[in-house]
Amino acid sequence: MILNILIGIGIAFFGFVLQTSIGGINRKIVGRLQKRHAPRWYQEFIDIFMLLSKRSVSHGWIFDFGVIMALGGIIATAMFMPLTASFLAFENYDNFFIFIYLLAVGMLGMAMSASGSGNPWASIGVMRALTTMLAYEVPFLIVVMTIINLTGNSSLTEIMLYQQAAGNNIFLIALPLGGIVAFIALLGMLGKKPFETYIAPAEIASGPMVEYGGKQLGMLFILHEISVFIEVSLFVHLFLGGARNIFEFLIKYFIVYTLANLISNVNGRFKIDQVVKFFYKWPLLMAVTQAVIAIYFGWVI
Repeated sequence: MILNILIGIGIAFFGFVLQTSIGGINRKIVGRLQKRHAPRWYQEFIDIFMLLSKRSVSHGWIFDFGVIMALGGIIATAMFMPLTASFLAFENYDNFFIFIYLLAVGMLGMAMSASGSGNPWASIGVMRALTTMLAYEVPFLIVVMTIINLTGNSSLTEIMLYQQAAGNNIFLIALPLGGIVAFIALLGMLGKKPFETYIAPAEIASGPMVEYGGKQLGMLFILHEISVFIEVSLFVHLFLGGARNIFEFLIKYFIVYTLANLISNVNGRFKIDQVVKFFYKWPLLMAVTQAVIAIYFGWVI
């Protein structure tokens, strides 16, 4: 059991290092596309370590405890994430619904902390974040439930093996409408444009992040990197067949995150009402259509 815990902590640390490195590389890529010099790829590590070395201002125990609760919840979630079909810390505990429940702990901790700051911009950002979450999760869950119905299993490892056994007929291709919906929902999970509504620096001064600095802001950067690792990994495992080895996982992960980042950098930002209307219009319609086609008519490419 102790070995499993250590492996889980190692996976969470690996996710942090991986995403922070790829995030830095993506800053270089976007910089080149915009014909400017970007920061060094390891600048994000330097920023985080500098923040962790500084003092921070407290707004009460709820404000402080919420950050710890959020980071702890996200680290716990990452510990259950399989990297390949054969490498995971806790066997038989890689159930999709476990990730949904544990991710909520991190999100609620962040919401509690930000609301405890007393800043109205933070409260507005939290409300927008929860509203955005409610918007993208409905079509995303419909697509995932379709996959669970087809595979007869909610284990990420079993879903990976199902796709690999089907001759690499990954669900992104087998369920094309569902794959598109899932990628759009992924943009919402990552807070990428056009769904960056709850951060909106020029509108609500970064929303939930407005009152953070020093160690607490450094912890939130770590939280963000691990959260992105979890969300992108879920997409890779559910829709791209997961990976047989770590190199395949790294390639798929890099492609998915880079594509999402590039799309974000050529889009503007929706208003919060536009976000909800958008997800409850086309993605929801496409998700329901895909579910009916796959489950009731048995039409899978």
